[in-house]
Amino acid sequence: MKAGFAKIDITPPLGAHLNGYYKIRVADHVIEPLYASAVAYSDGENTVVTISLDISEILQVDTDYIRGEVATRTGLPQEAVFIACTHPHTAPVISEIRGFFKRDEAYYSIFVRKICDVAQLAIQDMKEAKAYIARAQAKGISFVRRFRMKDGSCCTNPKPEQRDDILEPIGTPDETVQLVKLKRDGAADIAIVNFGTHPDVIGGTGICPDWPGYLRDNLERALADEANGMGVRVIFFNGAQGDVIHLDRASKVKLGGVTHSRHMGRVLAGAVLSVYTYAEEIDSSKVFYKQKYATVNLNKGTEEQVKWAHILDERYIRDDLPDGFVFNDIVRARRYIRLELKDATDELNIVCVGFGNVAFVGLPGEPFTEIGRQIKARSPFRITLPCCNANGSEGYFVTDDALMEDGYESTSTLFKPGVANTMIHKSLEILDELKKEIEQ
Repeated sequence: MKAGFAKIDITPPLGAHLNGYYKIRVADHVIEPLYASAVAYSDGENTVVTISLDISEILQVDTDYIRGEVATRTGLPQEAVFIACTHPHTAPVISEIRGFFKRDEAYYSIFVRKICDVAQLAIQDMKEAKAYIARAQAKGISFVRRFRMKDGSCCTNPKPEQRDDILEPIGTPDETVQLVKLKRDGAADIAIVNFGTHPDVIGGTGICPDWPGYLRDNLERALADEANGMGVRVIFFNGAQGDVIHLDRASKVKLGGVTHSRHMGRVLAGAVLSVYTYAEEIDSSKVFYKQKYATVNLNKGTEEQVKWAHILDERYIRDDLPDGFVFNDIVRARRYIRLELKDATDELNIVCVGFGNVAFVGLPGEPFTEIGRQIKARSPFRITLPCCNANGSEGYFVTDDALMEDGYESTSTLFKPGVANTMIHKSLEILDELKKEIEQ
């Protein structure tokens, strides 16, 4: 197999609208630049490019367009183009979600061209490579954000004044860090890192890739002497992170900001370094890709609920909040508005690519931790990297038990029960088909 790497700055101009938080935020300074990173793989017959973006989310309709542009530029099939967002909450709006956020069209045009550039450069950089895998643990930087309260209810991200009412977290974080190392002939090594939690540590109005950027920086500095001094190029893919964040809401210790983001980057880099030298060599002979669509049921509102939603949203934008307003009201309202013009079902693309015994699974949204666990445990490949907000960002993929309760994720998700099992089963179906095909 051959592998190549490329990286391009995609930092937007100041004044760009930042994604998330239900309110407009305008970037007024740069903490750290944003990047698009890409790794290309080829076995001489098939070529795949995997791209990681320091962007919060990109809707499926926009990633379909961008993947098509990359395919046109590179000559690859669109199914062989894999694009995942690392999901920092200090990055610009790329997709306009109906009526909520606006993107800079001039920046978007340049952004798409740069994604095509990074894919083309990664392909041009390909050298003979051998693949190695390893796993480590990163403790104390990811925590479940859903809690069972003493009254039996469920609460996402309890406030400090609710701390004494917490009974226990609902679930456990996945603290596994996955590494795929590519050692290349006459070129820098490539480290592919996969871990799942929210990059929502910094907040504010400064542009920053959050802890994924500090992970890359720390790891590249620590491994600068590898490959006869050519060093290591690092690319990160965020995993199943829909129900986990960077701090324990049950604790009195409040963590956040750039300092804690840097700490998380160091912890993750340390976990990778603890296994980097003695990673296990595995087969990388065949490059593969496949895309399928999963049908999901949408959780639309009634005519009356949609009418209420528009009224509340207008008041929310004006800061004219009604008596008794709670945050989940606007979360629910915007779900109704977002789905107002949609059909009762939707088709979500699940994209799997990889080489040898390494598989990437692209989930077009934010999957709960259990979804990632199930895919990794049941995959026929030696190592499987579940990736969030990959080739689409259609919201939270919530487990059925969580959908039966209150909480931010269950209120905001666009989908009815069954979506988690659909994501798991369709991913495993594709992986099983690919495994059989490459073993023929």
